Amino acid sequence: MPLPNEQEEKFENKSKMVLVGVYEQEEDGDRVYLAETEEAKAPRTADRFFLRWKWSSSFLVYGLLAFTYLLIIILLGLLLSNESKFSSEAKKLHKQLEMSKELFPCGSRSREWEYFDGRCYYFSVQKFTWHIAESQCAQRNSSLVVIHDEAKQNFLESQTRNERYWIGLNDIDEEGEWRWIDGTNYLSSYKNWRQGQPSDYQNKEDCAEIHFSGEWNDESCSTANFYICEKPLPS
Repeated sequence: MPLPNEQEEKFENKSKMVLVGVYEQEEDGDRVYLAETEEAKAPRTADRFFLRWKWSSSFLVYGLLAFTYLLIIILLGLLLSNESKFSSEAKKLHKQLEMSKELFPCGSRSREWEYFDGRCYYFSVQKFTWHIAESQCAQRNSSLVVIHDEAKQNFLESQTRNERYWIGLNDIDEEGEWRWIDGTNYLSSYKNWRQGQPSDYQNKEDCAEIHFSGEWNDESCSTANFYICEKPLPS
């Protein structure tokens, strides 16, 4: 049977075995206390370091996310601002274009053209034969004027007083068979000949002109006259 001292020693040794690696017994005068071993402190120190690193990393990640979000907001703001500016400039340009159409319905580059009833008219400042006048109009993407009604006749007459202008009417192919160059039926269409015209004087007058009076007259196609070109409004 073991002795009491042996039992105490075994108990003491057993207690020491349990405390190994976690606490160690230290004495301070009459006091005996347990102190944490360095081996036990090491994991806790590592844990604290890991937690510190984890928080620092999280803070950095959230900081970068916040910065990215802020940058996106700034970029969106700039894009919206530019879009608004572009929209404003587009509206301004559209307004200027509309004003230009009102001032120059035939086009800002066609200021020498006159507008009337949905079409544009050019009154030449040089005189040419009928055939050259026809080609001059073609170069301007137009054709010699065709007169369908009295309203157009009155407009042209108001622009051509005291001068003679070629129009798109002739009987070059067959004497007496007058034809408009756009194919309009001459027999059933509007007419405004001077009294006694067309006369085909000396069998040489095959082209029609607006005479000094504003009425029509047949004249030799080789005569040099002013001319009138006609074209639709630009799209």
